[in-house]
Amino acid sequence: MSVPRKPKPRAELRGWASTQRQAPDGAIESEQRVALPHPVVAWDADGARALGRRYWREVEGSLLGLVRPRRAGPGLELRLLGLGPVLLRFDAPRVEASAVRVGCTYPIAGGALARRRGGEISFVQFDGGRLELSSAIRGFFPFLAGRTGRRSLGGTLYKHVQSRIHVAISRRYFAHLIAEASR
Repeated sequence: MSVPRKPKPRAELRGWASTQRQAPDGAIESEQRVALPHPVVAWDADGARALGRRYWREVEGSLLGLVRPRRAGPGLELRLLGLGPVLLRFDAPRVEASAVRVGCTYPIAGGALARRRGGEISFVQFDGGRLELSSAIRGFFPFLAGRTGRRSLGGTLYKHVQSRIHVAISRRYFAHLIAEASR
């Protein structure tokens, strides 16, 4: 006889905001933010690295293991089933830590989902009068997105698939970080 599982508690996301735009050169800018009731990581380099590690765990869990992060030298690769083609490749993360800002930024180095090298994904906890957590993609040239002003199947696929996946993962990432820090 199996015992029914209780659902994991989910943190409420207060102050949730999400913005997205595409620059004239085709680069994607996407940022998600949430207000924090308390810090979710320490204000040091270890806390910054924890933000990055937790996001990549969320990617794997959210996508049911179909996409898995793997270390590649000092950087990271997202691979289909962990062994398949490199979907996205990231250079070594840049870590920053101060009394009001802690962050982990991965420069995008390429992969099948990138039209070219460039841009970054970053995870930041900051206190600018209001404690917040953000996940942002800046300067990314996705293979699926077309240029601004041009309609394309790829642009539609990016908007309705890859972009939505990133936003959904960010929501889960925020909720899990807040719930874990509340324990």
